[in-house]
Amino acid sequence: MEIIGRVTTDAIVSETKAGKKVVNFSIAINDTYKAKGSNEVTKIVTYVNCVYWLNPGVAQYLTKGTLVECAGRIGVNAWTNKEGEIKAKLTFNANRIKLHGGGNKVNAEVSAPVAAMAKVADDLPF
Repeated sequence: MEIIGRVTTDAIVSETKAGKKVVNFSIAINDTYKAKGSNEVTKIVTYVNCVYWLNPGVAQYLTKGTLVECAGRIGVNAWTNKEGEIKAKLTFNANRIKLHGGGNKVNAEVSAPVAAMAKVADDLPF
């Protein structure tokens, strides 16, 4: 399954008792629709908690606001809280992540090399 959404908070790298590192992040998936016979637009946001086990180095790029495309397996966790209410959350075990940009740190890191390239281009003799 593939999902596309924006990262809600900067990713966190955790370590299991066995020493395996995992990247934890959450994305928001926005959807809009008009009900039949209505002109009013309804907006829905679905939050999905994601994990990525393959490369913890990707966490530095999964910053708040980054648009990401994830492929993997979706699941659900359900529980009863202390007040007796039934709660649930969507989970996603990602095996592929594609960054589409837009996050806080990604833009800062990309703009620095571009500025350096502009200085090199100005030094050309023609």
